[in-house]
Amino acid sequence: MTSTQQGTALITGASSGIGAVYADRLARRGFDLVLVARNQARLQALADRLAAQTGRKIETIAADLTNKQDIARVEAAIRTNRDLTLLVNNAGVGATAPLLASDIEKMEEMLAINVNALTRLTYAAAPGFVARGGGTIVNISSIVAVSPETLNGVYGGSKAFVLALSQSLQHELGDKGVRVQAVLPGATATEFWDIAGLPVQHLPTEIVMSAEDMVDAALAGLDLGEQVTIPALPSQAEWDAFEAARRAMSARLSSSAPAPRYGVAGARAEVALQA
Repeated sequence: MTSTQQGTALITGASSGIGAVYADRLARRGFDLVLVARNQARLQALADRLAAQTGRKIETIAADLTNKQDIARVEAAIRTNRDLTLLVNNAGVGATAPLLASDIEKMEEMLAINVNALTRLTYAAAPGFVARGGGTIVNISSIVAVSPETLNGVYGGSKAFVLALSQSLQHELGDKGVRVQAVLPGATATEFWDIAGLPVQHLPTEIVMSAEDMVDAALAGLDLGEQVTIPALPSQAEWDAFEAARRAMSARLSSSAPAPRYGVAGARAEVALQA
């Protein structure tokens, strides 16, 4: 039981795996919860257990985040809950097959959840957090956001979107009291792999992290103030160096003239020569 009150956290994909662990950990940290997932029976069982164990107020919303009406209900719950202090955008699906061996309809559904739903729910939460002077958005991305060769490219692209959106929001909302964390898990022992077509039992055990350890590391990263947390990365200095190189290069990505290595004089130079 906890008497600490941290506000309310809304977690998507909360009925199992990473989302269910987030629900457990956040309830024990003193958050009331709104749990969102497709499976109402699983949601309710989790809500009942956590309410009994922690004494927190826990609500459930059964919603399919590929359905516009269901997304609208979740958006409304976010916009109208003035106690909301934390949004965990965890719901997502993956794919392991190469593009040419994939079902385009399944990939479109993946984009609907990984990109469209996450964006809409983030857009629903951010204005209220800004107006109230604080709030936290945790977006579950993946290591494939920076290693797209690892799995299906559409999946990698969807998670690169999550990382890019999170970094943009950090820049845009950081001075308004809103924290944004992108979490980039590696292989994690959840149902994700079965759904994606590659059972986790087929992966080398040394690369697979438990969902409990993954979430505990992600929350520790949040406590440390990390904007990007990669639970398996041995040294934060590696990410810092990666980011420093990216930011340094970003100042040189736009110019009035092509880079000299292309041997293109450029329109302005040609005009000057003609004059």
